[in-house]
Amino acid sequence: MKGVMLEVPQFVLDWRTQTGADQFDEMWEGVLHMVPAPNVYHQDFQWELETWLRLHWARPRKGKVYHHVNVSSVGGWPHNYRIPDLVLLTPARFDIDRTDYLEGPPDVVVEIRSPGDETVEKMPFYAGLGVPEVWIIDRDTKAPELHVLKQGSYENQPAAEGGWLSSDGTGIRFRAEAPDKLAIEIASDASTR
Repeated sequence: MKGVMLEVPQFVLDWRTQTGADQFDEMWEGVLHMVPAPNVYHQDFQWELETWLRLHWARPRKGKVYHHVNVSSVGGWPHNYRIPDLVLLTPARFDIDRTDYLEGPPDVVVEIRSPGDETVEKMPFYAGLGVPEVWIIDRDTKAPELHVLKQGSYENQPAAEGGWLSSDGTGIRFRAEAPDKLAIEIASDASTR
């Protein structure tokens, strides 16, 4: 159920802060989006994906992978930010790290799409920020999408032979494998799958 409150009472905000319910809240151009915590299937998949990315992509390249980090435009914090499931940063982008948030575009944003979430609605924000790639992976089927920024908007990249989607910015390729599995590897090294 989606709901809109024209004015959120302070006691509701205080309660959310005290209980930790606000950890996934996002601010969309001054409008508070109170997002529930992801379910356990989402969290398990996110943890597995993050672990693989840290070990096989970030560590050898001296990059970073963050989960649930605030991503804001330059000067947009704290009135306009989103919280992707994962972000990938190459060393060239470490300077956007402001500890509490990233100010500017990470190299890749990863959104794990769950039923009823706002993944698609976040895409214009990421495009405006200049995020080069957005990966959207369905929580249940693990079907991936690769969106590449071209001239200010995203183009959904078609799969290559064998169903692989290839990320030019990271050297990673991925595809869905039945049933409900994601195959992922460094494109030049099948042993990382």
